[in-house]
Amino acid sequence: MKVITVKNYNEMSKKAAEILIKEINKNPDLTAGFATGKTQLGFYKRLVKSNNDFSKITSFNLDEFYPIKKTDKKSYYLYMFKNFFNKVNIKKSNINLLNGNARDYKKECKNYESKIKKNPIDIQFLGLGENGHIAYNEPGSKLNSRTRLVNLTKSTIKRKKGPKNGLSMGIKTILSAKKIVLLASGKGKAKAVRCMVKGKIGEDCPASFLRKHKNVIVIIDKKAGSLL
Repeated sequence: MKVITVKNYNEMSKKAAEILIKEINKNPDLTAGFATGKTQLGFYKRLVKSNNDFSKITSFNLDEFYPIKKTDKKSYYLYMFKNFFNKVNIKKSNINLLNGNARDYKKECKNYESKIKKNPIDIQFLGLGENGHIAYNEPGSKLNSRTRLVNLTKSTIKRKKGPKNGLSMGIKTILSAKKIVLLASGKGKAKAVRCMVKGKIGEDCPASFLRKHKNVIVIIDKKAGSLL
């Protein structure tokens, strides 16, 4: 795990965008995994401003609330199109998102896993929850977990102000990516960063499982890294 500490949120966003653009320039038809949340907004703004060519990439998103309609303001579907997909030249047919309104969530999760196996993720971007969660893999999530329905913790529900459940890539799904880049910003993430980087590897801090991967880059600002 390589930890890069930068001055602030803007520097973190810039560094993350530079990493993805460099990867796309090397491999224009790569498969990228994307995350949502406030931490990622600066990253997407930088990508949009870059005017880079995204026409050949394939994308997968980490998670989605369940149940939720695509038109709901809280949906990650809307978040991605509003902040990124509608502002770049990515082909809509290459975009893969979990359907938060699927009638059969088990079938939806199984199909998503199949798609990822056919299009292995080259670079996966992650955020970090204050309780150490990655995607919606809350504390207690298993190392061998795959895309599934999860029960969100009270703290996550309160912060996200959404449904009590979500569909999420599992830990094993995330670790199957060839390269992982995690972004964390602000003092509120400092404890989670410490448990991820220096704590015991285990279910109490799902992000700690990332230390089992051979190619992980963690980009944090000074406040997020204040407890290291």
